[in-house]
Amino acid sequence: MERRLAAIVCADVAGYSRMMGSDEAGTHAAFKAHRAAIHPIILNHGGRVVKNTGDGFLLEFPSIVGATEAAIAMQTLMVERNHHLPADRAMQFRLGIHMGDVIADEDEVFGDDVNIAVRLESVASPGGFAISAKAYREASKHLTARLTDAGNHRFKNIKDPIGVFTWMPDGAPALAPELREASALSQQYRTAIVGVLPFANLSDAQDEYFSDGLTEDLIHALSLQSFYRVLSRNSTFAFKGKNTSTRLIAREIDATYLIQGSVRRAGAKIRVTAELIAPETGEQLWTGRYDRDIGDFFAMQDEITTNLSAAIATEIVRAEASAPARLSTDVSAWDRFLKGLSHYYRQTKEDLATAVELFREAIRLDPKLSIAHAYLATIQIQSIQFGWVKGTREMWAEAMNLAETSVRLDPRSSFAFSILSWAHAMEGHYEAAMDAAKRAVALNPYDNGARGVLGICHFVIGEHREAIELFSMAAQRDNSDPRYQWAALNAFSHYLLRQYDATLSWAREQLYINPNHMQALAIRAAALAQMGRSGEASEALGVLMGNYPTLNVDRHLRNFHWKRSEDLAHYREGLLKAGVPLGKLTLVQSDVKRAAES
Repeated sequence: MERRLAAIVCADVAGYSRMMGSDEAGTHAAFKAHRAAIHPIILNHGGRVVKNTGDGFLLEFPSIVGATEAAIAMQTLMVERNHHLPADRAMQFRLGIHMGDVIADEDEVFGDDVNIAVRLESVASPGGFAISAKAYREASKHLTARLTDAGNHRFKNIKDPIGVFTWMPDGAPALAPELREASALSQQYRTAIVGVLPFANLSDAQDEYFSDGLTEDLIHALSLQSFYRVLSRNSTFAFKGKNTSTRLIAREIDATYLIQGSVRRAGAKIRVTAELIAPETGEQLWTGRYDRDIGDFFAMQDEITTNLSAAIATEIVRAEASAPARLSTDVSAWDRFLKGLSHYYRQTKEDLATAVELFREAIRLDPKLSIAHAYLATIQIQSIQFGWVKGTREMWAEAMNLAETSVRLDPRSSFAFSILSWAHAMEGHYEAAMDAAKRAVALNPYDNGARGVLGICHFVIGEHREAIELFSMAAQRDNSDPRYQWAALNAFSHYLLRQYDATLSWAREQLYINPNHMQALAIRAAALAQMGRSGEASEALGVLMGNYPTLNVDRHLRNFHWKRSEDLAHYREGLLKAGVPLGKLTLVQSDVKRAAES
């Protein structure tokens, strides 16, 4: 054995399992062809192939400058080779680069610095590379390419955080210079690390591609969330087929949560089961089962992936919000945010007021914490809709400002664009609302909240059938996320289509979740009145006015900016039929009371 200073490059192919599943022979042949094409580049920069893996390779270079220049040349060549290929056949490498002391033995290389290169590959974007700050400082003196500072990352068994710089070929989407610091900063807040273990194939060996493809799709879908970090397939597929406890796996890859599951196929049907666990305690946080007809194979796989990611993403946020507070005297913005989130999930008037103060404190500690702005905007809008605060112009202006700030700080957040769209919709800015909602869906096609907010855009312009379809889809896949009130929205859409029975069903559903939901109570009373069920409408009115004694029609409708005047007129009619006061009541003191006070 010998020790020597070396530069290490680790590579894998993004989406390899799915490509193999759809065309095993063609994918393998394409991979070999690409590897042969880039081999001269490796040699021209003084490098050597240490070993080839199923979907990647490990390289050693005597110079970090040579390693980095080779990485740029390889990825540039791959852009050319992929240029004329359809998107589903384009093959993109992810590269991790580091330099340091390695142990060489029989042409293999080992050591912590090799492991760091492997870890860096997991945070590289497809088609680009991630390089450690240590290596970048050495190479940058001789490079003309511009790299982006991606902040510090923590890796398993590495004592200190590793500074990371990233590179993408020209023409690839990149952050504007003024947003790089915010993006790097957001990494340190994503304290939860999620590992998706390869789903077990319980059918014949030829179905292995489906379980692997589903796992990889789920990794991709979850990685589009900005709240936590998802480990790459390389980190978790190493445990495929091994009988290792989840606790040991989590410690090895430094995962806060693990997702595991199985796939069973029987004829034309397929069953997928999955569970989310906290490995240190062994607690099962969520479990789900999906039975589907195979039909359109890829459509079925996308549907399962969407359902899984929607349910799991919500449960991870909920688990983080309920986690015990850290024992530390160093109060950070993230601590305040998580504490506020724990109160937000309780959905009471008092808890939302507490959450508001904690989110404001988080923003004071760190004005660049985008997610705190988004949640604070959400509470502002919901508090008005619940009837817990008066909807003043100042409050609506603040909600809009918070939503716009959240998007500016994190322009890759689907949630931020969803809240911006919601704020625009509530203010009657129909085109701006639709644009923001479509941007949210484009950023994360698996985000059911974004699709539901797109439904709000259809709702406010009077396209109620389209809205119902989107609201129902969102409610079916995820009806436990308090950020969105799909049942109440569905109740309103059905009311405006004069489908009052459905209105009552959805209002009842919303009131199960929040018995004091003002809008659900109001639409229930209006629907009963429109149906001529005067006795029940009177009882519903009593509950509504008992909870909100100052409510009147004029004040209530000031917060509704629907495009169709006939929609507003129909809702107004129902409220008046139910007996909701038209305007503010003026209380006249009796002569006796006046005499007593004189």
